Amino acid sequence: MNSPKRTPAGQALTDLMLDLFRCNSAILTAGDRLVAPLGLTSARWQILGAIVTAERPQPVAWLARDLGANRQNVQRIINDLHGDGLVVFEPNPHHRRAQLVVLTEKGRRTFEAAMELQAPWVNQLSEGISPKELETVRSVTRALRAKLEDSRASDDES
Repeated sequence: MNSPKRTPAGQALTDLMLDLFRCNSAILTAGDRLVAPLGLTSARWQILGAIVTAERPQPVAWLARDLGANRQNVQRIINDLHGDGLVVFEPNPHHRRAQLVVLTEKGRRTFEAAMELQAPWVNQLSEGISPKELETVRSVTRALRAKLEDSRASDDES
């Protein structure tokens, strides 16, 4: 069976994607270990971060969109955060059924504690890698993400 041939750039991107998959898995595992004492997982921490960085309270669907995640998965995690008293739901003046997700004081303290743990960890992890190298990787991954999102939008329109 003949498999399609990749261009040199296509092969390099394939190799990068495989490395990114492994890196993502390692980041999630390390993040889970880092914030486990706070009762968080990487997924919960990520959603708390999305809530904190949003300009105003948002419904679950908007948070999921901002994270590039499945709305149902985000809803499940937000329900868990609600059960733990880290977020509350407030009425949305623009949409009766899509309540707004708001961080509680406990949620804010928990997120801040996670970020206190993250700073020394990420500083140590970045040792030996220059900021310029990291910015190059970030630039490439952002360009790749934009192409993937544009492709998905084009597919959705068809």
